[in-house]
Amino acid sequence: MNTHNPNDFRYRVRRSDDATAARFERVPLAVRTLSSNTLFQGEHEIGIEHRGALYRLKITRQGKLILNK
Repeated sequence: MNTHNPNDFRYRVRRSDDATAARFERVPLAVRTLSSNTLFQGEHEIGIEHRGALYRLKITRQGKLILNK
């Protein structure tokens, strides 16, 4: 079972400086987020060129993403 929560990538946990109480706060991160529908536009595989190398990002039959070089 996959227990991944995509919202975990949008926040950084920061410990409070208050030494008397161990408090943590969620601080929003500036992460640009794109939907897979926007990236793939109905296809099951796209190419990503990075530093002169071609990577292939694929959607599996189970709906997961795989990145290959």
